[in-house]
Amino acid sequence: MASKQMLVAVFAAAALAVAFLPGLAVATEHMVGDDKGWTLNFNYSAWAETKQFVAGDTLVFKYNSPAHNVVEVGGPDFLKCSQPANAVVLTTGEDRVTLDKAGRKWFFCGVGQHCENGMKLKITILETAPPTPQPAPPPTNPAGKLQARFGEAAAAVTAVAMAVLVL
Repeated sequence: MASKQMLVAVFAAAALAVAFLPGLAVATEHMVGDDKGWTLNFNYSAWAETKQFVAGDTLVFKYNSPAHNVVEVGGPDFLKCSQPANAVVLTTGEDRVTLDKAGRKWFFCGVGQHCENGMKLKITILETAPPTPQPAPPPTNPAGKLQARFGEAAAAVTAVAMAVLVL
């Protein structure tokens, strides 16, 4: 009897995992500037507009060091291309920044006039990804409604049959 209860519990847990699997977020690694990397003469604002940043994602800045660096600052310093004494400065040439929480982050290159020449990135980080758009509703004609109901009934019957087989 205990083994049947265990099987039912395992089946229920597996069914719940499968049901919620599409909603689980997977962290994304964003190569800043894609194949161009972190460099001059690239529009990082346009690049960021094509991306969605979520808490848990990672930014990867690839560049030639010491020709460039990555300076993380606040919004006001970003606007002025000003590097405060307490700024985080990355210099490895392949820097990884984990986006740990929702909000905004600002980065620029602190070498020479690179920031003033557009080598800067501002992003907005979401807490979670927005839901995936759902498929269009079934047709409103009677045949379409019948087909949709049949599919729902078949799924219910299959679930009941599986539960009975486990018992």
